[in-house]
Amino acid sequence: MVDDHERTGRHLMTALSIGVNLPTLGEGAHEAASGGPSPAERARHAEQLGFESVWVPDLMTGDGMPALESTAVAAAAAAATERVRIGFGVYVVALRPVVWTAAHLATLQHLSRGRVLFGVGSGGFPRAPFWLASGAAAHDRGARTDAALRALPGLVGGEPTLVDTASQRVEITNAPAAPVPPVLVGGNSSAALRRTVEYGDSWFPSLITPETLGRRVERMRSLASAHGRGVPGVTVGGHLVPGEGSTARAARESLVSSLTDQHGMSADEAERIPISGGTAEMAERLAAYAASGAQRVVVSLDGADWMHGCETLAEAARLL
Repeated sequence: MVDDHERTGRHLMTALSIGVNLPTLGEGAHEAASGGPSPAERARHAEQLGFESVWVPDLMTGDGMPALESTAVAAAAAAATERVRIGFGVYVVALRPVVWTAAHLATLQHLSRGRVLFGVGSGGFPRAPFWLASGAAAHDRGARTDAALRALPGLVGGEPTLVDTASQRVEITNAPAAPVPPVLVGGNSSAALRRTVEYGDSWFPSLITPETLGRRVERMRSLASAHGRGVPGVTVGGHLVPGEGSTARAARESLVSSLTDQHGMSADEAERIPISGGTAEMAERLAAYAASGAQRVVVSLDGADWMHGCETLAEAARLL
């Protein structure tokens, strides 16, 4: 089932929904491969703590960076849980034929009993070897993303749908049909806002301050009004560094440095990105995103044992 808030963007929520990213990249992939907690075990832990959703990144670079494939992880998380929603944060549709994406989505909807949240992106790291090896053209990934978003509702919903190939148009009808999951369009750019208004149920920016979020939400509302469409919902992705000790401070400093060095942020803006400190301070930061228009915050946990970090976040969430 798809809830009305995600589908229409009009329902006000009485509480901020909190989601957590499953660590499937880098050290998280190493831990899962070497006998540490699996993504399924982590998803069960998050569900037991009462989180609304767990999220799976979709990032395969092909340059040796450890990464677990997103749809397989999502299926494992769905099989291991009963209530928590299963989100992609975010799925790169331009890397795959849309018919395969539709088949994966429909299957996951059936396996999870309609719990999928389909975060979509046009693709980071387009010069990575994985793009070249997959045969996907990185230069037109925006157009391919738009085409996929136009075709997916019909394909997932079991309707006859025309799909463009390199040489012809083919009519496809998938079965069994599944409920079309909510589409959350990732990205902080103007193109992402336009894509959200045209195709999305929610906007899904990340690494953004509450102040900037509020301004961009107003821009999105103006775009929706100009196009005669309902205002999409807002989900925000961020990084949480729980605790106040030396380990937490080091993790926070490392994150801020990466934001300035790799993402080109100013030092002042980068300092305001991490959600950190004690539970009261974390709750205050989460509430600031809600005040700026977010209905959901999805966090990656940095600088601490993931299981314990989830427990700390759950304590902060109870203060909202």
